[in-house]
Amino acid sequence: MILNDIIVTLVKYQVTVSSVRFSTKINMSLEKAKQVAAYKAVDKFVTNNSVFGVGSGSTVVYAVQRLAERVKTEKLKVTCIPTSFQAKQLILKHNLILGELDTNPRIDVTIDGADEVDANMILIKGGGGCLLQEKIVASCSKKNIVIADYTKDSSKLGDRYKKGIPVEVIPMAYVPIRNKIVDLFGGEVKLRSAVAKAGPVVTDNGNFILDWMFTNQDLDWDHVNKTIKMIPGVVEIGLFVNMCAIAYFGQPEGNVVERSAASN
Repeated sequence: MILNDIIVTLVKYQVTVSSVRFSTKINMSLEKAKQVAAYKAVDKFVTNNSVFGVGSGSTVVYAVQRLAERVKTEKLKVTCIPTSFQAKQLILKHNLILGELDTNPRIDVTIDGADEVDANMILIKGGGGCLLQEKIVASCSKKNIVIADYTKDSSKLGDRYKKGIPVEVIPMAYVPIRNKIVDLFGGEVKLRSAVAKAGPVVTDNGNFILDWMFTNQDLDWDHVNKTIKMIPGVVEIGLFVNMCAIAYFGQPEGNVVERSAASN
């Protein structure tokens, strides 16, 4: 009986170790995929004496790291415009030049991540709550480049990303906005809750975020974007339509798949 217990324990231990190794391998491949996509974009599109829009999220961390390396080795002068508090901290951490839209209203290129990119280069962004500032910076940019790992590449929105489309709203209006979105397009809308505190997520701009779990994947996303934006109290929606020029998807093997708006 004791021998059987020992055998069972060893089998369970082996399964646990194998699961940890498999999970670690997946995480490593995801981080490598993010890195190669970010490095390729920075190397190709960031030039000397340029204004660079710095996106938000885990993939952009690698982009800023790569820019800092190039600034040091190539003596580049690049002014960085942040899309969030996180982006600003990254810029300062790497001793890069911090700029703002007041003095740099025209941006040469913005490199940012995405929660999902469909076959028509329509993006869902805002999983990290920075959709408003991300869209403002993107709208001021001559070119917008998306960097992402292979899990963000979808045929249709909602194929892979299951957390819905974020909508940043004025706090007093979140209930009527929630109801209007459901009445217009169906699905379910939830107020995003904070993780480290009680209550809702509050954005860098002092607003709430609604997450719209849509059920119809064949909606006209340009129409959806414009219609929801017109609801009083809506500040911004995390749909980026006709705003992305090129998307780089890092692959687990270490290569990068490129998709451009011109090819769609």
